[in-house]
Amino acid sequence: MSAPVFDALRFQAASFDVIAASHAPPSLLAQRQTSRLERLLQAAQQGSAFYRERLPATPVAADLARVQPVMRDELMQRFADWVTDPALQLDELRGFTAGLARVGEGFKGYMAWESSGTSGRPGMFVQDAATLAVYDALEAVRHRVRAPHGLFNPYTAAGLGERTALVTATQGHFASIVSFERLRRINRWFGQTSASFDIQQPLGDLCRQLQAFGPTIVATYPTAATLLAERQQAGALAIHPHHVVTGGESLGGGARALIGNALGTTVRASYGASEFLPIAWECGHGQLHVNSDWVILEPVDEKLRPVPPGELSHSVLLTNLANLVQPVIRYDLGDQVTLQPGRCACGSALPVIEVLGRRDDILRVPAASGRGGDVALLPLALSTVIEEQGGVFDFQLQQRGPRSLVLRIANAGVEGHAAMARCKQALAAYLEAQGAAPVRVHGEIGCHLPRGRSGKACRMMFG
Repeated sequence: MSAPVFDALRFQAASFDVIAASHAPPSLLAQRQTSRLERLLQAAQQGSAFYRERLPATPVAADLARVQPVMRDELMQRFADWVTDPALQLDELRGFTAGLARVGEGFKGYMAWESSGTSGRPGMFVQDAATLAVYDALEAVRHRVRAPHGLFNPYTAAGLGERTALVTATQGHFASIVSFERLRRINRWFGQTSASFDIQQPLGDLCRQLQAFGPTIVATYPTAATLLAERQQAGALAIHPHHVVTGGESLGGGARALIGNALGTTVRASYGASEFLPIAWECGHGQLHVNSDWVILEPVDEKLRPVPPGELSHSVLLTNLANLVQPVIRYDLGDQVTLQPGRCACGSALPVIEVLGRRDDILRVPAASGRGGDVALLPLALSTVIEEQGGVFDFQLQQRGPRSLVLRIANAGVEGHAAMARCKQALAAYLEAQGAAPVRVHGEIGCHLPRGRSGKACRMMFG
């Protein structure tokens, strides 16, 4: 077993820096961003063959706008040229993340996680101790949850009395579960008072497990939190968390109100990605603040031109200022965001954004005979079933009636037929386990799935 990566001294130094920057004026935040950007560009130029082709010999911060944006597929195709440490081999990383036994462990002194494949080819991301110290500090200082009796901080002993539940996709080395399990290994107390719960299991089982655990803090996706709120209203769940923290999907006002009222809790949103875990945090005024001292977001239009504040972007380019091992520079994230003009009433100089992201509804199908009502299915759980059991990442699932689904995949020929058979079998088993009535899945192989410049497609269509 390999220990999770954690450097206490780096974390302490990063925490002091984040605390200072949290109260800094815009000019000092800009200075921090500029110096870190120049450090990143120089490290990428020196250590990454991929970026050496794109950057000038002595890059400076002013060069950023002239750097050609990149997408995940391009970087993954040249993984060996992308990373600055030749010891990081993609085949070995794929082997490490192939099983679940090592989730939360380190790999050659790094933490590794995979993306879910929502942009086509799954990504593989590695973080060294310095990068993780920054992520940890941002989470501990800005993303913290204030409990009625003190500060919740899983990195210290301050979370005494809390019971934290993470409801997520646990069948893979995804960023959320890897980060959570890493913290449980680092902090013994947190490890004893926290637990993860798989969203793929039947909703009734999930509710029973959560109720038995009795969480005071729940971290999950907005759609999952909505389902739990509905079960609480129906009397099928009785939990009393004082905080629900959501991420991974956009949190709408209606969902926020339902979750808060049904569970009697405070609801807070966060915004992150595999490419940079803690992008933005929600302040007490309900605004998402970008951690601009460590990450740069550039809202752009369809032609990748800058979008002014107050206007919804077509996509957003992300630059990670913390990770020098796997440089992420002007990466087309694919999310739609709006940069808000002016400063937040909370007083922070960190910029405020609204995130449209990629919102999915909850799919509902009739319950099996004798049960009555319907069964609610999470888009993320359906996607995970298709990815992990069907081995398909480029797909679209459409509902065409209460008992009819259409699954379109890009795979063609013999491979396409085999992949479709796996997906149908996996979906049928999952639906049965959820207590759904038989649903017919119509398969279409060799499909051209429409995509924007971001490379992302609408994977779930309802009605």
